[in-house]
Amino acid sequence: MRYLLYVILLGVSMQAQRFTANNSFSLPAAPSAPQFWTVENRINVGILAGLIAADAITTQRGLSEGYRETNPLMRPFVTRGALGEAAGSALGFGTAVGAAYLLHRTHHYKAERFAMRLMIAGEGGFVANNIVILR
Repeated sequence: MRYLLYVILLGVSMQAQRFTANNSFSLPAAPSAPQFWTVENRINVGILAGLIAADAITTQRGLSEGYRETNPLMRPFVTRGALGEAAGSALGFGTAVGAAYLLHRTHHYKAERFAMRLMIAGEGGFVANNIVILR
């Protein structure tokens, strides 16, 4: 008899609960993550591309004047002429933008901006160094 009472009480409690959707209740919109291609990132990527192109031009000019590439990672590329230089520059550019995008996707937005600016400053230093050596 006790088990029958438990089953009846369980049945009554299940009938009392209604699991219907109420149209007046809605979940708040989730905050959207910032986009990667903001105006700031477009400008930074454009500056970085220009600096990499300037580095490639000054490096090839220095090689034609008898200097040698001091970066051991880029040396195999730049000694193969303009096509090798373009391939090495494209790899470097892709790595830089890819690292910034990886930081963005992992929600490290401040680190993304810092890394991009650091890459721009480093590449600007390389270009300035090449120009000083060529003068």
